[in-house]
Amino acid sequence: MCAQSAEIHEGGCFCGAIRYRTVGKPDRVSLCSCEWCTKRTGSAFGISVYFREDQVTFSGDDWTTFRLTSDAGRWLETRFCGNCGSTVGWTLEFLPGHCGIAGGAFDNPKFWHTPERYGFARSKPDWLEIPDGLHVFQGMPGSPNE
Repeated sequence: MCAQSAEIHEGGCFCGAIRYRTVGKPDRVSLCSCEWCTKRTGSAFGISVYFREDQVTFSGDDWTTFRLTSDAGRWLETRFCGNCGSTVGWTLEFLPGHCGIAGGAFDNPKFWHTPERYGFARSKPDWLEIPDGLHVFQGMPGSPNE
């Protein structure tokens, strides 16, 4: 019997100084219009692909980190390339043991990861239609008001 190979995806920053590899399927794929996601992407929402920390390997040494407090009052630590400034990954207080990866930083431009939830829908632009089938949260998923 042949062993099935694990799903592997790679990506990195724009200049290539920081690279990563993920092995297996993500635990969660989210779209979000919180202030942090919109500022880090310069867009109406961010795409976050979450893997267990042991599923992600990074290479490169030009990391810069920045820790901030989110709209929900919890810390986030973002990792980005010190050369080109591309956000590549982050860790979140509310999701211990996981690493978030910027959905647009994967090498495969076809967006193989399918979103299942939308956070901070209350902050999305009026023109943005949320696709059917997503779990929609007006604020932070899992917060007392959700």
